[in-house]
Amino acid sequence: MLATLRVKNLALVENIRVEFQPGLNVITGETGAGKSILMGALSLLTGERADHGLVRSGAEACGAEAFFQLSDSSAVDAVLEKYSLNPCEDGQLIIRRIIRASGSTQNLINDSPVTLQVLKEVGELLVDLHGPHDHQSLLNPEFQVDLLDAFGHLWDARAAYEEDYRRMRAIEERRAALEGAGEDVAGQMDLLAYRVKEIEESAPVEGEEEKVAEEQALVGNAQRILELCGGVLNALSEGEGSAFDGMVGAQRTLDELVRLAPEAEEWRTEARDLAARTQALSVAVHGLADRVEADPSRLQWLDERLAVYQRLKRKYAPTVPEILDILKQSKSRLQDLRTRGEQLAALKVEYDQVRKTLDERGQALRKKRREVSAKLAEAVTRELRLLGFAHGSFAVELRDAEPKGSGLDDVEFGFAPNVGEAMRPLRAIASSGEISRVMLATKVVLAAHDRIPVMVFDEIDANVGGEMGTAVGRKLEEVARRHQVICITHLPQVAVFGKTHLAVSKSVRDGRTVTEVNPLDEKSRVEEVARMLGGRDLTSVTVKHAREMLEGARG
Repeated sequence: MLATLRVKNLALVENIRVEFQPGLNVITGETGAGKSILMGALSLLTGERADHGLVRSGAEACGAEAFFQLSDSSAVDAVLEKYSLNPCEDGQLIIRRIIRASGSTQNLINDSPVTLQVLKEVGELLVDLHGPHDHQSLLNPEFQVDLLDAFGHLWDARAAYEEDYRRMRAIEERRAALEGAGEDVAGQMDLLAYRVKEIEESAPVEGEEEKVAEEQALVGNAQRILELCGGVLNALSEGEGSAFDGMVGAQRTLDELVRLAPEAEEWRTEARDLAARTQALSVAVHGLADRVEADPSRLQWLDERLAVYQRLKRKYAPTVPEILDILKQSKSRLQDLRTRGEQLAALKVEYDQVRKTLDERGQALRKKRREVSAKLAEAVTRELRLLGFAHGSFAVELRDAEPKGSGLDDVEFGFAPNVGEAMRPLRAIASSGEISRVMLATKVVLAAHDRIPVMVFDEIDANVGGEMGTAVGRKLEEVARRHQVICITHLPQVAVFGKTHLAVSKSVRDGRTVTEVNPLDEKSRVEEVARMLGGRDLTSVTVKHAREMLEGARG
């Protein structure tokens, strides 16, 4: 379960800490108070891309932190292990996200830095987020296939099919590349052969160009370098009255001075060090002079070698590694063209084998889908009737399709809200209230089949009336028996079913708008439900009605 959520400097939130409990947690508050900021914080913690515009005005960064207490952390531990991260200790998991106004972000799981991909993979195992517009995803045919496969536990069969499908697509792309050579194969081969020959004869080596340029600078200025080295050596050690001779003389004098004034010992040591460093410097200058040679033929070779690199870079790519990569690709492509016929024949054999396996696995997956589609339709229909569609029915239609990533089937969810009405595709239903209830029904059905511990609903009751709100609340309470449920709602009929009730409010503090989240006790909860029923002005009638609704939900 999600035990604690902390949010700091995110939008209207300055600094809040929210504690959640097992079961159904409801969150209410006036429009614009900032209820959905909590949903946004959870989205960030589970891998949604960050926008530095979320940082509260005047702050350098914003952050969110979630503390999960997991009864079974094995699935999360498997992901952490895959990325060489430490497993959860005693089922405890802390996820943190920091977003700076400068644009940089920091992601942490149990204080270890992680990538956004890791956050997503872990987040998918922890939280099922359903936002106010997510019911539209139910209209997506691919999402419908995913729901059917999740209900039927068909992921292993689908994964086996998908592996063959990826192999088939790779073979098709390979064949297309070879067949795309067209009729001018000879011309392409001549061009590639010339390119390979030119680059190989030039023999570019990574790092050589820089060394050649350095040597060219030395050889081209050899005469002047030798003159300058000679001047330096004369001054240091080889000329009359050189620095080295002076230091040797100073040492002799200091030897005598030390006998008379012991404190001069430190100066004598410094003089010895200076003499040693002077000698070392002379050796280094000698080394440079020895390397420099005024050789016109060597200079010519260096000039020509640099010209080779410049020509290759103008013609092929701006860097030597890229040129070498072009050479590798050209040789590979040339080999492909030379053996084009043989490769196409081999690919056909491989394609036929993969396609045969693909069809077999696709048919097996189709058979399993047909077996579970009726069960899914029956289960969702049963839930819909509990959500106010007394005579409604739900259907899952499977149609044969050409091979694609999800299988050999097109899946279409159908819905008939009333008796005597024809089953229509779900996408043809105009009422968002109806679609919201269908989505809730599918979530309820799937909740019994998945291991995700936390389900979050942001206004799942949007466009649902008060009477149906009671049905929605009871259904959320039912889901909360298997999962921790967090529900942001504007309906009092839903809010009264919460085991824990949190109220979001907005106020002005020191000239700044801030959002706060507070748990409600029994008295304040009655007042909050009364506000939801009748507005800010509480009356004895709305308070009495609120108290009755809360008692009815408990009964």
